[in-house]
Amino acid sequence: MIRLVIEVAGILSLYAVLWFGVSVVARRNDLADVAWGMGYALICLYCYLAYPSHPVAILCYTLILIWAVRLSAYIYIRNRKKAEDFRYQKWRQEWGKYFYIRSFFQVYLLQAFFVLIIISPVMLASSESSSSLTGWTLLGCAFWITGFIWQAVGDYQLAMFKRRKRNPDEILNTGLWNYSRHPNYFGELLMWWAIYLIILPLPNSYYFVIGPITITLLIRYVSGVPMLEERFQHNAQYQLYKKKVPPLFPKFW
Repeated sequence: MIRLVIEVAGILSLYAVLWFGVSVVARRNDLADVAWGMGYALICLYCYLAYPSHPVAILCYTLILIWAVRLSAYIYIRNRKKAEDFRYQKWRQEWGKYFYIRSFFQVYLLQAFFVLIIISPVMLASSESSSSLTGWTLLGCAFWITGFIWQAVGDYQLAMFKRRKRNPDEILNTGLWNYSRHPNYFGELLMWWAIYLIILPLPNSYYFVIGPITITLLIRYVSGVPMLEERFQHNAQYQLYKKKVPPLFPKFW
């Protein structure tokens, strides 16, 4: 397991350097959002090729590849004809002459570190010589499918809303967005917790709950909900919406 962690850390470091270089040439740091999903896909492909394959590991690789390709393609298509995402534009202004060095360490290298932590349950599966499918596998798959559909539908509803939006202060509060302020994030969290359920029967799996816990804390308190909602702090309609609808876990009543 230690050898695998070192190998994956090295691959992700090189991956961060590559995407940082591309972002400098393209003059847009929001390429990090495309790199996010594909980083997981890269590690899954490496583990599949470099380590023994067994049902649990292959299932994890497959599920993450499906999630990563869909998410990265969606983000790329969404952003390709637009200006750089407002979050990265803000940092570009705030960081000034230190923009490039801070971008490398605080965006790309830090992102690689979090990928390493979050994908650790999959690395546990890769390091096992064999494993078999269990009831936890079925439960995890059910959660993962639910999360995938939830995220994909949430993204679709948001894309359709932005196409017809005319008033800049108008907010999306219908469909899945009527039950959660960030249904796409909720779907993503559900998928990562599902991966953990799948590897739960493996030895020492309880140590690797750090993976889904990390992505949950990141989305809820760091780079997800807070950063997106900061731009709506002066939007009275959104503030009312915020009081009625929870940030992540859906409220159906």
